[in-house]
Amino acid sequence: MAIIDTLIGTAGQVVLSSDPKATLLQPFEWLKKTGSYAAVNRIVGMAIPFATRNGFSVEEMRPGYVRAKVKLKGNKNHFGSLYAGAYFLVAEIPGGVMALFDLGPAYTPILKEMTLEFLQPANSDVTVEFSLPPETVAAVLADADATGRGKFTLEGILRDSKGNHVATSLAQYRVRKKGFKPQA
Repeated sequence: MAIIDTLIGTAGQVVLSSDPKATLLQPFEWLKKTGSYAAVNRIVGMAIPFATRNGFSVEEMRPGYVRAKVKLKGNKNHFGSLYAGAYFLVAEIPGGVMALFDLGPAYTPILKEMTLEFLQPANSDVTVEFSLPPETVAAVLADADATGRGKFTLEGILRDSKGNHVATSLAQYRVRKKGFKPQA
């Protein structure tokens, strides 16, 4: 896991230093941005091969924010819309990605509970966005540093390619600080 921790730390620094609004008019910044997202998706694929096999990708990241997508192709159910498991995939993994990159590789994210409310079928790729305010990140870090554990909640609005709200997710995460030893 030391190699993955190093990759997470390095990719996190590149993501943090890249401009999420960079376009081809700023070729170096655009390459840095797209390269950092490619690295993040590669790390996700190494850690959770199921994610890339099923068309999951991080589309945008910055401190306290992640937007991810899952493809309809390969994830259709028996009537041609997005399979329920694909909704779960796109709603669950970004919380771990966010925790790893915003808190750092010294903290292990764990999903404790998640609910999905399905509103309408998605007949296209689906995206979701999550954000954590800086004060929440600071509180999670403070708790984890003091007790070895921290917690946070993410609510996501899942949208199809037309922007329709197709589902809502609510996830409870915990993080554990690696190597934590309580002070006596």
